[in-house]
Amino acid sequence: MRVLLTGSSGWLGRYLAPMLRAAGHEVTGLDVAPGPDTQIVGSVADRALVDRTMADHGIEAIIHSGALHKPDIARYPRQAFVDVNVTGTLNLLEAAVAAGNDRFLFTSTTSLMIRADVRAGAGEAGAWWMDENFGPLEPRNIYGITKLAAEQLCRLVHREQGLATLILRTGRFFPEEDDTLTAPHGLNLKANELLHRRLTVEDAAAAHIAALEQAPAIGCDSFILSAPPPFTRDDAAELARDARALIERRFPKAAALYAARGWVLPDRINRVYDPSHAEARLGWRARTDFAAVLDALEKNAPLPFAHDPAYTSPIVRQERASCMN
Repeated sequence: MRVLLTGSSGWLGRYLAPMLRAAGHEVTGLDVAPGPDTQIVGSVADRALVDRTMADHGIEAIIHSGALHKPDIARYPRQAFVDVNVTGTLNLLEAAVAAGNDRFLFTSTTSLMIRADVRAGAGEAGAWWMDENFGPLEPRNIYGITKLAAEQLCRLVHREQGLATLILRTGRFFPEEDDTLTAPHGLNLKANELLHRRLTVEDAAAAHIAALEQAPAIGCDSFILSAPPPFTRDDAAELARDARALIERRFPKAAALYAARGWVLPDRINRVYDPSHAEARLGWRARTDFAAVLDALEKNAPLPFAHDPAYTSPIVRQERASCMN
C-alpha cells in the first residue's frame, strides 16, 4: 500500500517509516523539516502541496502523525496551532476522500484528556481512570484544544463521507526530559511512568501498523495507547493514597532494585491510562511495561526505553541552524 506519512522526520516518524516498509508498504514522508524518511518538505497546512503529493505518489492511505506539540506553545502563536493541527488535518482528510482512500490514521494525544482538575490531582474516588469514555473533555491549552478539534474533524468526515478514520491517543513516548516535572527526573521518571502513562516509541509505531490493517473493518474509533498498567479500577483509592505500597505488593523486588539505582517509586499516582480497548479491537498490546524495566535493572541490562535529555525536534534544530548562518 502507498502510504503518506506526515511527521516523517519526527521522533515517531523515524521508527514508524521503516516499520511500515518492513510490513510491505511504500512510504512517502512529508514534514516541515528534512529527514532520511522525508521525500516532501512542506506543511500540511499547504493544501496545494497536499493535493500534489497525493496525486504524484498515488497515495492510498494516510497516517497523520505530524503536528505542533505542547513544547511548541512557547515558540508559536495560537494561530499556528490552528493552521497546522486543525486546517492541516482537514486538508489531509479531504484529500484522502478525493483520492478514494479507504483508511486514515490520526495520531492524537492523551494530553487533551487532562482537564484542570485532573492536572491538579486525584479525584474523589482516587486516581482518575482514563479510558476512551472519560469526559467531559476540556483541554487546558491550545495544543489539546486543536488536537481535539482535529479528532472531531476525523469523526465528521467518517460520518459524512464514510472514510475509515482511527484516532490513536498516545501516551508519553518522547525521549527528552519532562518540561514541567523536576523530581524525579530522567530515567527514574520514565520508568515510573510505564506504570500508568507511558509507552515506548517502538510500541507506539507498532500500534499504528496494527491500526492501518484494521481500519477499514472498524470504520471509526479512538484508542488510548499506553503500556498495560498493573492496576485495576479497584486500586484507584490506594493509588492516590499510597501507590508505593501497592507497587511493592505487585512487584516485591521493585524497592530493592530501585534503591540500588538511587531511584524512588511514586508515592501517589493520580491517573492511569487504560489501553485495553486497543488490545481488544486492534489486537495490539505494548511489549514493554514496568516489569520489563525491573527485569533490565535486575540483569543490569540496558533499559527498554529511549532517554535523551539533549533531544530536540528536527524543526527546532533546523531553526537553530538557520539562526547561526
